[in-house]
Parts: sequence; C-alpha cells; structure tokens
Amino acid sequence: MTLHELVAQIKKKQSFLCVGLDTDLSKIPAHLLETEDPIFEFNKAIIDATKEFCVAYKPNTAFYECYGPKGWESLKKTIDYIPKDCLTIADAKRGDIGNTSTYYAKTFFEYLNCDAVTVAPYMGEDSITPFLAFENKWVILLALTSNKGALDFQLLKDENNEELYKKVLRKSSQWGTQNNLMYVVGATRAEEIAEVRAIVPNHFFLVPGIGAQGGSLEDVVQFGWNENCGLLVNSSRGIIYASTGKDFAEKAKNEAQKIQQEMAQILLQKSFI
Repeated sequence: MTLHELVAQIKKKQSFLCVGLDTDLSKIPAHLLETEDPIFEFNKAIIDATKEFCVAYKPNTAFYECYGPKGWESLKKTIDYIPKDCLTIADAKRGDIGNTSTYYAKTFFEYLNCDAVTVAPYMGEDSITPFLAFENKWVILLALTSNKGALDFQLLKDENNEELYKKVLRKSSQWGTQNNLMYVVGATRAEEIAEVRAIVPNHFFLVPGIGAQGGSLEDVVQFGWNENCGLLVNSSRGIIYASTGKDFAEKAKNEAQKIQQEMAQILLQKSFI
C-alpha cells in the first residue's frame, strides 16, 4: 500500500484507527476454543465487525509464533483475510545483520504478504535497509516507546544533552522516506510526540497506547498531526476484548465505531475530509 492509497483510505473511512490483533487464547470467548482454529475464528469475527471503521490491522506475531507451525498457519490465514483496503502490519520488531534482515523481510513481505513490519533500529543502517528495498512496503521503526524500560536507553542524553531516541530519528530518517518509513511513537508520552514530529515532520507515526494503556487521542492529534494526517492510532485490548461472551464481535464493533466517530470529528475539524 502506497502513501497515497493510505491517505485515501483515511479520507474514505474517516478514520486513522489501527486494530491490534494480539489474540490470546486465554482471553478469547470459551465457545471458540471448540473450533479447529480458535485464533483465526476469533480474528475473522473481529475483522468482520471492525473493517469499516479502521484503516489498518496489526497482528503481534508473538501471539502466533508461540504455537509453532499451527500458530504461523493462523497468522497467515488472518493476514490473508484482512481486506486489501487495510494496511497490514506485522508487529514483529525484527532487526539483525543485513543478510538475516533480508530473510526476515522476505518472510513478512513475500510469504505473509504484509504491507509493513515493525523493526528495531539498535543494530543500525545495514539492519534496516534490506527491509526498505521492497517496493510499496513499509518499515515501522521503533522510535519512542511507552513501556517503563524505555527509560533505560531511549531517553539517555549525550554530551550535547540530546536524548538517544532523537539521534535515532535523525539518523534513520536518512535511510528511507515518508513513502516507506514510519515510526512507532507511544501515546503515553504525549508532549514528546511533538519533539518527534519536529524531527520527522512528514512521516507517519504508528501510535500504540490509547485506551487500555491510558493514552489520549486528543493529545496524540495535538502533538503528532501533519498535513497527511500522519497518524495510525492503535487500539488492541480495548476493542478485541470488549467482551468475553458470545457478543464479543458486536462489542468490538461498538468500541471501534466509537473511536472512528471521534476520529471523524477530528478529521472534519482539521478540514481533512
């Protein structure tokens, strides 16, 4: 999916919502456990219920890989089922030396046919550029995350009093463009989103952390907006686990629609639609 196509979907659906498919067998409704592939059946129902309200889906691969070949089968079936008008993000957080990264990229971009994959930048340029070599595919680079451990490295300052995450942004923005490189920026660090936006004004951000993690959609928009919207705001648990009963899909639909309606108002206020 190209940048132009992504922006067109945001305008069409009046939404910049990404639904995270962090599908946990211990949390899905009990009646689905009797099916041949409970993970896929759950995901299928969630996708059917939410696809008109979101522009992206983000399966976290850890929730599938832990089940071995059967989990990979569930992941592939899920990705194949996602509508083609939605950006498909493999939340895999890969990152290794060049040759290995090439094979990671082939896994997610060719075998699974995802549109995007999350990548860790710690090993530097030669671990990232193999992903960027694929046409009409996206690298979503970890920039500023919202977990407690982010303080261990990301906010460390150098002799010029600049945080490490800012150095990562400045350097990595030279490797790709706004057409193939996005950044993960946590919603719970709202004011710091503005500092990220100042360094990479034209790139899209994937923003986890609204809803269950406490981030504010209004703050994300205030500090992260750009002329292309520039935001994919992810919600996982708040949507997919809105109910643990047989009405789980309907409740997920209601939650996704609520967020979409809030986003539609924002897009209207911004004269984006």
